This record gives sequence, structure tokens and C-alpha cells, in this order.
Amino acid sequence: MKPRLFVPALLSLTTSAVLAADAPKLPEIPAQAISAKKELLFSDDFQSSPPAKPWHKVVDTFTFENGEMKGTQTREKDMPSKDGKSVIKAHAAVHGLEIPTKDSVVECRIKFEGATMIDVEFDDRKYTGCHYGHICRAQVRLTGVTIIDEKDGNMRNDIYEMKKDPAKKAEVAKLLVGRQATFPAKLETGKWYTLVVETVGDEMRVTIDGQPMGFLKSSGIAHATKSKIELGVAGKTGSFDDIKVWNAEPVPAK
Repeated sequence: MKPRLFVPALLSLTTSAVLAADAPKLPEIPAQAISAKKELLFSDDFQSSPPAKPWHKVVDTFTFENGEMKGTQTREKDMPSKDGKSVIKAHAAVHGLEIPTKDSVVECRIKFEGATMIDVEFDDRKYTGCHYGHICRAQVRLTGVTIIDEKDGNMRNDIYEMKKDPAKKAEVAKLLVGRQATFPAKLETGKWYTLVVETVGDEMRVTIDGQPMGFLKSSGIAHATKSKIELGVAGKTGSFDDIKVWNAEPVPAK
């Protein structure tokens, strides 16, 4: 059996940031794919109108134009509801796909046009052990890639409630060790990048333009029923194009 090849996190795609000496050590990123694609579940190049049926609004302000899907965050700060009885929280723009998966490969092109963050998220609304069924996600910023296990990390019900108490900040930090990892990168505004998010078992791996950019192994990622894929944009405009979703399985050991 050949050992899995890894690449140091700091060598991924024009990375230039230097980690602080006391920062947690980043996981090594597998140099080769961790998944093998099976059947194609969905694809959309956004050339047709109306949008494909699996798309649905989550936090609106996405538009389909010029052969791409554009998102812009408009809920930039907390605001009272129209009836004054509740608070509408600031939130990224989110558009969803009703594509159930367990292990998958999601590929799409992304472009920053003022956005501060673009992400691919997996949810299970029927799962009640974490806030709003958030399971895991991969976030891309101009400065780096973050992979988050939300099910057993920041969205787990007890941790989510603890985060509201400043006195429990240190306790929360200990509980979140190993539940997310951020890898430095240097991306450009106005440029299209091909983003691939592999999710198999308890592992998630991210590549950008074919270069290994992030990896996390954490228990929540293995959640068996990921009923939805959601695409998010924070800040001003970010675009998606040519999205494909495959069922996948772990790469067989050699």
C-alpha cells in the first residue's frame, strides 16, 4: 500500500502569508484527490432561463444574468423586523440546491467582484443537533481557504449557545480545536477560478485551479445525510458558473 502524498499547506497556489509562531499547526493537504467521482447528479452553466428546478432561494439577492449566477449581500447589519417584534440578523446571500449527498465532489467557477467571501456549504435541515442543520463548509477569501466542521464544531447546539457568553470564550476555543483550518492564499478580484470541494467520509479537501488549497479531517464532516448544498456570498458581488455535483467514493487504497 502506497502512503498518501501530502503537500505542505504553505506551498499551495501563490501562498505568501507567514503563520505566527504560536499558531496551530495546519493539517497537511493531500497532493492527490481523496475522492473518485461516480454519477453526475447535477450540472448548470446558467445559460437557460428560468433557472434549473433544484435551485431555491435561501437568503435572497442572487440573480441569473449573462450566463452566471451573481450574489450580493444586502443584509449587512442586524435590523429590526417590519413589525418590530424581532431582529433580522446580518447574513450572507445564499442560494440553495436540493441535491442530497453523503460523499460528493462539487466543482464550480467562482469570481470575486467586491465579495469578501464565497463558500460551498452542506446542510441537513432535519438534523437537530446543531444550529439550523449546518454540517460543514468550505469558505474562500482573497487571502485564504477555510474548512469548517460545523456539526461537531461552531454550530453544535451547546457550543452555539456558549458562544453567546463572553465568559466562556476560552472554553469554546478548546472545544473548537481541530474543527476548522484556514490556509493562506492570494487570489485576485475579477478573475475566474475553478473551485473543487471533495467531501468523503470525515475528510474535506479543496483545490483551486487544480492546486491543493485546504484539507480537514473532522468527525462532523462524515454526517451521512447532507440534504442540501448552499452557495454563499458575503460582501459585495461574487459570481458562480459551470457548477457540477457528483456522487463520490473514497479513492481506493493502492
